[in-house]
Amino acid sequence: MNFEKKAQLDKFVALTLHKTPQGRSFVPVNAHHLWQQAESRWPSALLLIRYNNVDPNSYKTKSTNRQLVKKEWIILDANDKVLGRLASQAASLIRGKHKPDFTPHVDCGDQVIIINAEKVRLTGAKETDKQYIRHTGYPGGQRTATVAEVREKFPIRILEHAVKGMLPKNRLGRQLFKNLFVYAGSEHPHAAQQPKTLA
Repeated sequence: MNFEKKAQLDKFVALTLHKTPQGRSFVPVNAHHLWQQAESRWPSALLLIRYNNVDPNSYKTKSTNRQLVKKEWIILDANDKVLGRLASQAASLIRGKHKPDFTPHVDCGDQVIIINAEKVRLTGAKETDKQYIRHTGYPGGQRTATVAEVREKFPIRILEHAVKGMLPKNRLGRQLFKNLFVYAGSEHPHAAQQPKTLA
């Protein structure tokens, strides 16, 4: 746009574009026909002006709450999946980070069902080298167990432990953990919730 056209456009905008006391730009009703005529002369320039004068209250970030959250039920199959990668996917779904209205302090994630937990896979030598440490609470009560030992006695605990470690360490995290349902086999009692299966 040359200097002469720009001057004409600036003059036109100054005459027809008004502002409210709050700083919001608007076109008065008696000037609507002038803008319709002018759009044929300066279409791209007027579009830029309208874009730059968007009401700042129209694009605020919106937070959700418990009443507005829409939860879904999702199934993840752990058969031959790597433990850490599956756990991070489950934690992200439970947290709700895949949703456009994700709110950090709200339980806005989905309910996650993990089946075939006994068939989850660990890479390298972790099956025998990785150890889970717990304490009975009595003096000298520290106990250790390998992945193979835990898998034999409590197969669902491997995935539960991994997912819980990826959730917040506070009241919200404890609430989010209740949205996880892990089953050793391929059967689960949540058919009534019509869960969706993710690859």
